[in-house]
Amino acid sequence: MSNRVLKFWLLVLVLALPASSFGRHKLITGQGNDNPYIAQAGPTLQNAQHNVGSLVLSVTNYGIFAAEEGGLTINNPDVFTGERILACEYPKRSGTQYSFAGAFWIGAVVGRDTLVSVGADGWQQLNEMFPDEAPFGNMIRRSIIDPESPEYEGAISEQDFIAVYTDTWTSNAPGLDNDFFGRPHVPIGIEVTQRSFAWSYPYADDFVLFDYAIRNINTQRVSKVYMGIYVDADVGPAGQVDQVQGDLGAAQEFQDDICGFRQTSLETLRVGNVDVEYLDTINFAWIADVTGDLNDVGQVAVSSVTGTRIVRTPAEELDVSFNWWIGNGNPSQDFGPQAIETYRDYTTGGTGTPEGDVNKYHVLRNREFDYDQIYTADIPPNDSVWLTPPTSLAQNFANGFDTRYLLSFGPFTIDPGQTLPLSFAYVAGANFHTDASNGQKNLGDAYNPDIYYENLNFDDLGTNARWASWVYDNPGVDTDDDGYRGRFIEVCSDTTFDTTVFGTDSITIDTLLSGQCDTAFFEGDGVPDFRGASPPPAPELWLIPEVGKIKVRFNGQRSETTRDVFSRDLDFEGYKVYIARDDRETSYSLVGSYDRENYNKLIYNAATDEFQLIDNPYTLTELQLAYGDADPTWDPEIYTRNNPFFGDADSVFAFEAQGFNRSEFGVTTPIEKRFDNWEELFPPDYGINSPDSVPDSLQFLLTEDGFFKYYEYEMTIENLLPTVPYFVNVTSSDYGSPSSGLPALESSKTVNAKDAYPLQSTDQVAQEDLEVYVWPNPYRADGAYLERGFEGRFSQFSQPIPDRERRIHFANLPPKCTIRIYTIDGDLVREFEHDKAPGDPTAMHAEWDMITRNTQMVVSGIYYWTVEEPNGETQIGKLVIIM
Repeated sequence: MSNRVLKFWLLVLVLALPASSFGRHKLITGQGNDNPYIAQAGPTLQNAQHNVGSLVLSVTNYGIFAAEEGGLTINNPDVFTGERILACEYPKRSGTQYSFAGAFWIGAVVGRDTLVSVGADGWQQLNEMFPDEAPFGNMIRRSIIDPESPEYEGAISEQDFIAVYTDTWTSNAPGLDNDFFGRPHVPIGIEVTQRSFAWSYPYADDFVLFDYAIRNINTQRVSKVYMGIYVDADVGPAGQVDQVQGDLGAAQEFQDDICGFRQTSLETLRVGNVDVEYLDTINFAWIADVTGDLNDVGQVAVSSVTGTRIVRTPAEELDVSFNWWIGNGNPSQDFGPQAIETYRDYTTGGTGTPEGDVNKYHVLRNREFDYDQIYTADIPPNDSVWLTPPTSLAQNFANGFDTRYLLSFGPFTIDPGQTLPLSFAYVAGANFHTDASNGQKNLGDAYNPDIYYENLNFDDLGTNARWASWVYDNPGVDTDDDGYRGRFIEVCSDTTFDTTVFGTDSITIDTLLSGQCDTAFFEGDGVPDFRGASPPPAPELWLIPEVGKIKVRFNGQRSETTRDVFSRDLDFEGYKVYIARDDRETSYSLVGSYDRENYNKLIYNAATDEFQLIDNPYTLTELQLAYGDADPTWDPEIYTRNNPFFGDADSVFAFEAQGFNRSEFGVTTPIEKRFDNWEELFPPDYGINSPDSVPDSLQFLLTEDGFFKYYEYEMTIENLLPTVPYFVNVTSSDYGSPSSGLPALESSKTVNAKDAYPLQSTDQVAQEDLEVYVWPNPYRADGAYLERGFEGRFSQFSQPIPDRERRIHFANLPPKCTIRIYTIDGDLVREFEHDKAPGDPTAMHAEWDMITRNTQMVVSGIYYWTVEEPNGETQIGKLVIIM
């Protein structure tokens, strides 16, 4: 049996064994027992997986996250999708693994007892947090992706998972066992509501945000509370960390991990036209493979790093601790740094794994900031701060080992019924290892930990950690309307700064703006937002079908007037019109676009010998005034990177179009303004910003359905087949935020898409009194409709079944009617209601799945159909089916 098998918690067996199979953990009814924590049935253990971003991360409803493949994932798939769970893969589909498991820890004093409850602790197979029985303990999924979905209400991100669990189970729960010293679990009496959020946007796809609400469900005050996030990484190829040899002498891949702590990260903030460096306090615990396996031929490289950043705690003034230790499968052989001042004898024979509640509580609250693991062999004998590591093993520990860490903070007090918050981000960073020989050259016998450390790249990790903090609490946003918008940096022409707000005494900046002050926020107001930058809202969309064509009408008021969450700029850039034969994102094709005419100014940086994009795009007029002496013929695009523009003070620029620059309606773009006099209809020119506030005298600004005419657009898509449906959508995009490093964002191609048949609209049907007809008629079973794409495009089956996909179509229908199909003898075969809004582009169409009212496939024959309107007017026709 391998060492990794020792680490498999009993939760592996959850779905393989019935509750009665857990030996002494039998079902207890509670009769005759005064223990308030006795449960009635077993917990419903569930897993889910965040996979919309580049970081794939599993979560559970029992206090564990990032659970290792082959451990908790056996027979325990994603409860919502049924897909196999990956622990922590980065980037997505890379075949890497950056975690064995993470867990929530909490310790407290309850009465005279010192208690700790853990989601998991690794070696001793302890699991002490569990959900309720089904369905009360089931996880919940929400998403902002589709406003029409029932999962949309209350959603925060593109992928929300919500779980509730407690530490109050004392029996009948898998993995709930006595600790190392034989003591059974004693609950603190807390309930945890865990929410986790993930996004796919480029700035937010490298982290998952967690938000915990910890409630005291005990009848006593819970005091001296400390909370912690425990992580055991095991970095390596997915599913092979116990099969592949590790680096620098490690026998297995999970035995060559290193970890550390970074209190600050040097970041750059764009303030006006000036880049200002500042230290972002991130308090970040990280863990990675010691070399990234960059030299291992035939093996997946794991050159990234992952870790934990705390973004919210119940109080600003805290005791923070960072402890790490290594495991050898036996606590007596484990090692972890211990400060002389806070040393505690764990009575296990080792200084690493804290076994039992009292030892765990000590680690939660010891206020240690352990030195980074690679410095283990650098601690001298008789050091005044740290206990000396074992001399014979110190170098091995510094070279990487089976390492885990605990990032913790406190103390707090939680009264009965009170809830305290905790929010953290699990973050990944790319290109942590860039030098394939760094480990060999600077660890092991050579041992130069400072040089090794200098060759590690924390840039991407720091940037992603900053974005995680910004999404949690948006800089410059006064969420609670108390007048405070957060911390900021101010740059003025006289080189003065608000040093109190900025938190530094002196700053040197080479270039300053003249005659004004610029301000940029780098922290929020302390009130959670859990909101990331997103593309402008998609426009309101209508489809007006005609025979062989679909007219697309849309109104972009919200798209063009919604400010960016972070920059507060009106950053709308353009629209794109897509069409598809089905509703899959990959099926959509671009058929038209409008893009405002603007240009990026690239500034040459002599130090790096490259052009950099720093500013938001400029209009052509702005550039002509600034660099072309107001000459209307001056063309910025002739000044390329190879043929730059030389300005004043040795400045060198190049100019590039931002997007397609297709902005001449009906000329360079097929999109047109709906109203010829649109330039005279700009609402702000009349002091109006909302359609709801338009007085009677200005009603000419509005369409018949109450939208501003100025923002009305239309485009006609032609040469379409009338007998098949098309999906159409219009997206909106912005130009990004160069100062924040945000790329341009576009709204979803699939959300709010509408479908229509290119047939006569309901208005045309009514005006021309067109008769109902059906197709195909006759219907032939040998017509190969499925193979030719006329059927089965929306099948719920991966391999469409012909009899399940057969369809007969009705056209020229009134919006509301009853459709009946009869045999030639007058027997009713099927009846169904057609009820659509008159403006619905599918209101004139319906289809019959050729299933009878007895749920049988129809047989060959001649049939009659009737279409009856609510006023009693009825049309009748004949249908032939050849099966």
